[in-house]
Amino acid sequence: MQIARTIPELREILGSRRRAAFVPTMGNLHEGHLSLVRTARKLGEVTVASIFVNRLQFLPHEDFDTYPRTWESDCEKLRAAGCDVLFAPDEKALYPEPQTCKVHPDPALADILEGHFRPGFFVGVCTVVMKLFACVQPQFAVFGKKDYQQLMVIRHMVRQFALPIDVVGVETHRADDGLALSSRNGYLGKDERVEATQLSLLLQSVAAAVREGERDFATIEARARTSLMARGWKPDYVAIRRRSDLKAPVAGDPLVVLAAARLGSTRLIDNLEFD
Repeated sequence: MQIARTIPELREILGSRRRAAFVPTMGNLHEGHLSLVRTARKLGEVTVASIFVNRLQFLPHEDFDTYPRTWESDCEKLRAAGCDVLFAPDEKALYPEPQTCKVHPDPALADILEGHFRPGFFVGVCTVVMKLFACVQPQFAVFGKKDYQQLMVIRHMVRQFALPIDVVGVETHRADDGLALSSRNGYLGKDERVEATQLSLLLQSVAAAVREGERDFATIEARARTSLMARGWKPDYVAIRRRSDLKAPVAGDPLVVLAAARLGSTRLIDNLEFD
């Protein structure tokens, strides 16, 4: 695996190889990330991953400074997964001057759910992803469905800017007990890790209620939030939406239920598609 620390180094390594499949990450890699790399290997002639903890997508009170950085372990995992090129710029390399030009995604999609509770988050995500796309110039970009809204926002951005990139979504990778893998799971204490499985179970119960004929979605969502609070969670949202645009569903729409909640000091997100 070749490692590029600057944009010129990356472009020299890639040369004329333009069928790149790209997996952007913030490091602290787990099996979910590696499943994206393995998917990318099937798509392009060169597999590129990036590690960059993007300051622009963190709110002032969030964990940018303490976000886990596990460089040696990440490199070992990427090599084992078959990554060809790792792009690992520092802030000066990726943002040599203040990034005053930013990508502001459609508020109808980006200012709800995660965007409501983390204002500016998707501006930071879209800006760094657009810049990474400009650096790597991939034909394929691979993202996990765990960050469901993020995947939709990026697909919308790619479509709006007519970027020649096929955005590929990969199913959420879960632990044996159902917990969606996340870099932030490492913040959980032992008892919290056991309790964390309740989030995926809650999504399953919401989907089951709808399948069994309940149609008062607001009541189902409120009941789910109350259930979490009774267990000591602090939910931001539990929302049943249509998959196409995350708006309120109408009869016959394929659905997704999305949730974000804080367990102790750790904020977890998850989702489940269902009909």
